[in-house]
Amino acid sequence: MDISSSNSSNPSPLPLQDRVAIVTGASRGIGKAIAVHLASLGAKLVINYSSNRDQAQLVAEEINSSFPHNHSPRAITVQANVSDPSHVKSLFDEAERVFGSPVHVLVNSAGVLDPKYPSIANTSLEDFDLTFSVNTKGAFLCCKEAANRLKRDGGGRIILVSSSMVGGLKPGFGVYAASKAAVETMVKILAKELKGTGITANCIAPGPIATEMYFSGKTEEQIRKNIDECPLGRLGETKDIAPIVGFLATDASEWINGQVIRANGGYV
Repeated sequence: MDISSSNSSNPSPLPLQDRVAIVTGASRGIGKAIAVHLASLGAKLVINYSSNRDQAQLVAEEINSSFPHNHSPRAITVQANVSDPSHVKSLFDEAERVFGSPVHVLVNSAGVLDPKYPSIANTSLEDFDLTFSVNTKGAFLCCKEAANRLKRDGGGRIILVSSSMVGGLKPGFGVYAASKAAVETMVKILAKELKGTGITANCIAPGPIATEMYFSGKTEEQIRKNIDECPLGRLGETKDIAPIVGFLATDASEWINGQVIRANGGYV
């Protein structure tokens, strides 16, 4: 038998072939990179955004042009505020309506960081509420909806984006780190509560990643300090994070459950 010709005529399916994934905060930064990578693994994408409609549309167009799928869209955009339960529900409703399938993968990448980097003593109540509303309440609502609606008995994946600052504990990140620490605790318990469903729940906790959110409000000195603190001598890039999330979304990751994976080049 000609093995090479046999393999070429019957290519192996992609690991996420036709599975439906929702990525929140996917119009830019880490969320965008995750969405594009999941599409490259065969997934159909819901690109969520809160305000950057044009940027979200560009992400969807990039996916649909790069990974065409039988004349139907591989990616759609849905505006939603993750801190609003009706909006989170709409993400799942639209995914099921357009793709005709239950959602397999939820990646919650939506998040905010106060670019003023205030001390706890100088953090306003409004900034505290905003940070916890998006980072913590948003993660909770996404987890709650996913726990009730993700596909059972294989392929169900909940992946939340936390931060290595939970371990870094730097001044100026008190409220942000606290909002993410709550998420990490929640996902560890959620993984146990999902016993019997076949759904896994994990966090990925990036270190400093060269995105618009990272650079906002930072001085050149602060950026150089972050680079010096990393054993690999550079900032992280979104391409360092997306493949890890891609792995967590596939069947190959089944034995990883209730974990927080820090991806920071040794920064923490």
